[in-house]
Amino acid sequence: MQSRKTPRTEPERPRRPRGLVQEIVETLAANLREGMIKAGDKLPTESEIMLRFDVSRTVVREALSRLQASHLVETRHGIGTFALAPQDNDNFRITLEDDSTVADVIAVLELRISLETEAAGLAAQRRSETHLLAMQSALRSFQESITADSDAVPPDFQFHMEVARATGNRHFADLMTYLGSMIIPRARLNTPSSAPEGRLPYLQRVNQEHESIFVAIRNQDAEAARAAMRTHLSNSKERLRVSQAQRLSHTMTD
Repeated sequence: MQSRKTPRTEPERPRRPRGLVQEIVETLAANLREGMIKAGDKLPTESEIMLRFDVSRTVVREALSRLQASHLVETRHGIGTFALAPQDNDNFRITLEDDSTVADVIAVLELRISLETEAAGLAAQRRSETHLLAMQSALRSFQESITADSDAVPPDFQFHMEVARATGNRHFADLMTYLGSMIIPRARLNTPSSAPEGRLPYLQRVNQEHESIFVAIRNQDAEAARAAMRTHLSNSKERLRVSQAQRLSHTMTD
């Protein structure tokens, strides 16, 4: 009697956390735009979203963080996350709906260089121990995120936010809050995937640059803090510029 062979099936490729985050963001953003979720409505709980999309809590929180940064929702601690009314399109903002080209992201980095270089210098002069602890927490979260295969956008933005808070000038923090985490290039372009050295070394280098900024602020060296921040953001701009040039070169030779 012949035994029946079980057909071979290809193993499923694991879904990348970045793709999962974007899937949730796009779905919920579409629900908000189409009125399925109206302004003031409470969004499903983290557990409900986890079940619906079959994802981890970390992925859900990162997706909600991006929606919040785009001013689509707000989180009320201990209560839940609620949909916000559409904003006036005439206001300046950086949102999920922007056409995220390399040129767009470079333009935002030029804005950040002007703003955050001075913020780092002021932070070095005015920081408190509480500010330093908050920056250290963001740095730890960044390292934990990249080890967990996340794009580490929320802790990246959090570090820059803590630098802004350490200036003692609320307008720096207010502006950073208004712009949101979409100012981080990885929130709009998958920069780690195009890095020649690979995703993990790329993100580790970003965090090393953050460490240099932190050390200068901790040492209350304003000029070193300004230089470290300018170097960090200029490096990001240069990496994107080179990436854009390579893309154009490949297009012309195809």
